[in-house]
Amino acid sequence: MVWTFVFVLLGSSCRAEGTNAGLKGRITQRGLEYGQQFGLEAVKSLLKKKYIPDLNGSYNIPLLGDVGYSVSRIQIQELQLNESVVSFSEGTGVRLVVSSARVQLHGVWRVKVLFVPDSGSFDLSVSNLSLSTELGVSRDDSGRPQVWSTNCRSSIGRLDVKFHDGASWLYNLFSGALQAPLRYEVNRQLCPELGKGISDLQRVLKTMHVSAQIDPFAAIDYSLVNKPVIAREHGDMDLKGEFYGVGKHRESPFSPAPFLLPDEGDHMLLLGLSEFSANSAAFVYFTAGALRKNFRDDMIPKRSPIRLNTGSVGLFFPELRKLYPDMPMELHLSARKQPLLTCHPDSLALALFGTAEAFVVLPNATLASAFLLDLDASLAGQLHLDSAKVGGSVALTDFSLSVVWSHVGSVQVKTLETLLKLALRMVALPMANKKLKKGFPLPSIYNLSLVNPHVKINQGFVLVATDVQYKA
Repeated sequence: MVWTFVFVLLGSSCRAEGTNAGLKGRITQRGLEYGQQFGLEAVKSLLKKKYIPDLNGSYNIPLLGDVGYSVSRIQIQELQLNESVVSFSEGTGVRLVVSSARVQLHGVWRVKVLFVPDSGSFDLSVSNLSLSTELGVSRDDSGRPQVWSTNCRSSIGRLDVKFHDGASWLYNLFSGALQAPLRYEVNRQLCPELGKGISDLQRVLKTMHVSAQIDPFAAIDYSLVNKPVIAREHGDMDLKGEFYGVGKHRESPFSPAPFLLPDEGDHMLLLGLSEFSANSAAFVYFTAGALRKNFRDDMIPKRSPIRLNTGSVGLFFPELRKLYPDMPMELHLSARKQPLLTCHPDSLALALFGTAEAFVVLPNATLASAFLLDLDASLAGQLHLDSAKVGGSVALTDFSLSVVWSHVGSVQVKTLETLLKLALRMVALPMANKKLKKGFPLPSIYNLSLVNPHVKINQGFVLVATDVQYKA
């Protein structure tokens, strides 16, 4: 059932039926088949650790009469699922068909013949076992996934039993007579036991988190917003994908716009990350006051043409050097509006709206306000993704500066704007791109890693098409 759980958690929808989503994704037939591989191995490992429910009954054996039997502590020793096929069940979920399976079981037997009890162990071999079932997938009112089992059918071709200990030599003579009732009892238990396993999975899903705190400022809501859409060749779900503030939830001014995932059948998994999600995150950090930074001269790169002191800044504010000769300064940068990300075909556009208030550090360490500037910048960006890291690059496309007020006289705006633009292109952006080129590690989710991921920037969203690899 691990592949089922992964499907439920990783799927996201390409069709909005009701509420639009911030995050979308799709698992393809290839992804489902890969999930089947490690999922069935996990199921086999799990089943070998569990005991199958006891079987009890009676049977009339010639010469011996009615034999009451009890079979307990039944445990799977070997499970071979030679032929299994998993596919999407359109409109429902996932269909699993297992044929020609073989199971070896071991357990304890007890019988009572003519009021005489006896006991020992046994080996049970079940061959030509066939099982088919559908796993339905839906959404509950809290945005969590729901699963259930439906249309389960099973059959057993042959069952052989070998008794050990006690009077086993006698019961082995009549083991053929027990084949039919045991086969009936084992077959009768298969679908109910599968249903119990699916119910266990549903109980886990009912308590799963649908939000996560990212840092002291922000958390993300990844609950389902629509009922999953199951087609013949893929399974889709929509996730909310909205960031919200920790401790204080303020309604974002943005709303997700509909977008469609393209058909990329050669990959196991598609993920669509909308600009809405990024902008909701920017809104949270902006309203929390996290988009601000204070700078002193020792924090400025040594090769910067502008230093944070009255001698350097005074080149653009002539009165500054007269009022405060040779004194250090501080620069307080903050966002006056939230940043805005826009996805265009093959490129990201980021608009930044900031203010810069400059202070002179007086001899008594107090700050004297000097001037306030508005700084607006536009950046173009690219994304790079590999199996372990995400990175990118940025370039400056536009920059403008305006003076809000000044306590130190007039300012040479155009000269300062040109120099700051040069400093951004020659110093700040190369430093940023150096870090972006190194990239940032991707988190490991459910022991899954990306294999040969591809990133494409589309109108309104970023598409990630990838294969995945599971490591237990």
